[in-house]
Amino acid sequence: MRKIVIIQGHPDSSERHLCHALADAYAGGAGRAGHAVERIDLATMTIPFLHSQQEQEEGVVGPAIAQAQTAIAAADHLVFVYPLWLGEMPALMKAFLEQVARPGFAYDIDGPPLRNGLLAGKSARVIITMGMPAWFYRVYYGSHSLKAFKIGILRFVGIKPVRATLIGGVGGARFRGEPWLERMKRLGAAGT
Repeated sequence: MRKIVIIQGHPDSSERHLCHALADAYAGGAGRAGHAVERIDLATMTIPFLHSQQEQEEGVVGPAIAQAQTAIAAADHLVFVYPLWLGEMPALMKAFLEQVARPGFAYDIDGPPLRNGLLAGKSARVIITMGMPAWFYRVYYGSHSLKAFKIGILRFVGIKPVRATLIGGVGGARFRGEPWLERMKRLGAAGT
């Protein structure tokens, strides 16, 4: 069985969103299959923005970020769930990643280029919801922000393989969430 950490990155905690339901479904499927599941809900955390490279490399890590690093270090598989906002992940998600992926934890600043990731041996799934059709994001935009996340962050710190699930048409009259929730349960059960 795997140790799975689900990072729910929708920044609005005032109401439940599809991202919350997807994270719940994935966690439910994983838990029923016997996987150990830990959740991190970014909207409930205070995550300061970094303002300099020096702060990122040498700044103090707050207790919430240290706790997240501990969970991530112990995990076999990471699941990131967030909405696409203005073509990217929400700012809170990016701030979290900048805080967590510090030198000495996520990568070796003195290590060889392209082989300095300290989180090797972990896999990930990125689940992105969006208003536009997923095919349009893939074809017209080339999944640009997903590629940047997969290559520039996750692979950089040694996480692979990285799989993605893109859920488009969210909020449209024809959108049906139930099949996606069932798919999340199956992915959670498989631990992928």
